[in-house]
Amino acid sequence: MRYCFGVDIGGTTVKLGIFEEDGRVVDKWEIPTYTENEGVRILPDIAAAIREKMEEHDLEASACLGIGVGVPAPVTSDGVVNGSVNLGWNYKEVKKELEELTGISVVVGNDANVAALGEMWKGAGKGRQNMIMITLGTGVGGGIIVGGKVITGEHGAGGEVGHICVDYEETDHCGCGNQGCLEQYASATGIVRLAKQKMEKETRDTLLSQGEITAKAVFDAVKENDVVAMEVAERFGEYLGSGLAILAAVADPAVFVIGGGVSKAGEVLIGYIRKYYEKRAFFANKQVEFALASLGNDAGIYGAAKLALDK
Repeated sequence: MRYCFGVDIGGTTVKLGIFEEDGRVVDKWEIPTYTENEGVRILPDIAAAIREKMEEHDLEASACLGIGVGVPAPVTSDGVVNGSVNLGWNYKEVKKELEELTGISVVVGNDANVAALGEMWKGAGKGRQNMIMITLGTGVGGGIIVGGKVITGEHGAGGEVGHICVDYEETDHCGCGNQGCLEQYASATGIVRLAKQKMEKETRDTLLSQGEITAKAVFDAVKENDVVAMEVAERFGEYLGSGLAILAAVADPAVFVIGGGVSKAGEVLIGYIRKYYEKRAFFANKQVEFALASLGNDAGIYGAAKLALDK
């Protein structure tokens, strides 16, 4: 059997999987991410976990096609990370170090790009060679795939869709230091921000006044036809739909795949996004499809495995 490893490094856990060439999962598991001391343990822990599974499954190193790795940071073409706040890394030669630790070839990519590759290979974008994945979580991440290849760019920052400017009048700053970034309105924290701003002046009865305001609470209220929540969802949809129209004019995708924690709201989310997307989109891009991500938390390991197979 020829196989590869898919590794998705997160700030709390590292997800790992063994895959056959056709994408069948042989095994998948997690280990803790120890970010102390500038994350010095992370790569040695991954190497040890891989060696243990190779022994457990009686796998030969010579049959391993490679290790693919997704990292929450921009990654250069030679597998270098110039800083990852979530992992405590300042400068890390991920490819070089992990190859030295394992003796197996390694390919490294940004985690959102890698998740997009996973969805294209075995998820909601299966069979499509041109797609854009948007991950709506604490922030807004993205992965742009053209001709079956992830767009990483010169500095490893291709697909950082959360930081396109969608509001030139914004005075608050995004975590990146800029103002008016998509992430400030379409992430889980952004949706909460929009809702709280609205509630400061709201006098109408609304489910949003009955407990903690979260992105889930907003869309749960939308499903109950709560007018105030629906108005928040409209603002969210306008920002995100308009942002995606900009991206479509550049990359011309067949499908937008929506993932991340906010996507658990389901199809109701798509309606608000599509409405404003179609209003803003260039005529040739209007017929793009929208789909909810289907691989969940496994998108990263699938995409990482695909990275290893395609190297």
